[in-house]
Amino acid sequence: MTKQNQTPSNWAHLRDIFLLPFTVTIILPALFFHSPQIFIFNNWILPILCFGFIGLGLSLLFITISLFKRLGEGTLAPWQPTQKLIIAGPYKYCRNPMITGVLFILIGEFFLFLSYNHLILIVCFFTANTLYFIYSEEPRLVLRFGQEYTIYKQNVPRWIPRLKPYTPKS
Repeated sequence: MTKQNQTPSNWAHLRDIFLLPFTVTIILPALFFHSPQIFIFNNWILPILCFGFIGLGLSLLFITISLFKRLGEGTLAPWQPTQKLIIAGPYKYCRNPMITGVLFILIGEFFLFLSYNHLILIVCFFTANTLYFIYSEEPRLVLRFGQEYTIYKQNVPRWIPRLKPYTPKS
């Protein structure tokens, strides 16, 4: 078995989680906040929005990382990609639920800190990922998975989820 076809270790998964989602949701926001932030919870809606988005984002993140490990035999990082195309769980509804999870965490953090810097981070994160998927990841997925990915891409939207789960025809 070649190194490229080996299932990544738990250490590789933890490393990639720290390098990617943790950096975007914890380290980058911390760099934006050079002065103490005001926690404004004088409105009952803000905490519900904050923790609702963060909870949903964390759930999506953990489910998708688990699918990468269990079904895809790879990590979330582009330097150790999955060996199998994942069309299960949230991937039946949209093509990038992991990034959507990170986006939800950032939106929840915005409601926590009410910071314009966070809005800038959210827009930059979304824009950078959209460009990355269109010009880099999706062409590589077509090369790796061929017709299977092309059909999946035609049936499952990039960001806005389908109402009914996609089921590939056997």
